Amino acid sequence: MHFLYFSKDCSRAAEQLKNNPRHKNYLEQVSLRQLEKLFSFLRGYLWGQSLAETMEQIQRETTIDPEEDLNKLDDKELAKRKSIMDELFEKNQKKKDDPNFVYDLEVEFPQDEQLQSCGWDTESADEF
Repeated sequence: MHFLYFSKDCSRAAEQLKNNPRHKNYLEQVSLRQLEKLFSFLRGYLWGQSLAETMEQIQRETTIDPEEDLNKLDDKELAKRKSIMDELFEKNQKKKDDPNFVYDLEVEFPQDEQLQSCGWDTESADEF
């Protein structure tokens, strides 16, 4: 693997490693996201970053900002955000085989404040 290529795009390097026939059997159970993080750590080391700096950079790259407007992202960045959300969903998903699985779970959320009404969800006799 070439250093210059590796240093520019960790996701592409991780994809190539995972799909390489020589390594495929060993990396079947390793997610692509984990390999990307590994390559990001290696890139940070090669660029002379401290471990703390590298971890902060990875945290920024792998965290979804709930205030971010995803409509303004290009296709590559949007796919990256969706991948992060999918991984988080898979991690938090309860499956039938899980010991804490409860079918048809209902949760009451505490209401500390008065609910605010929105103009778009109020019914009006004039609309119908």
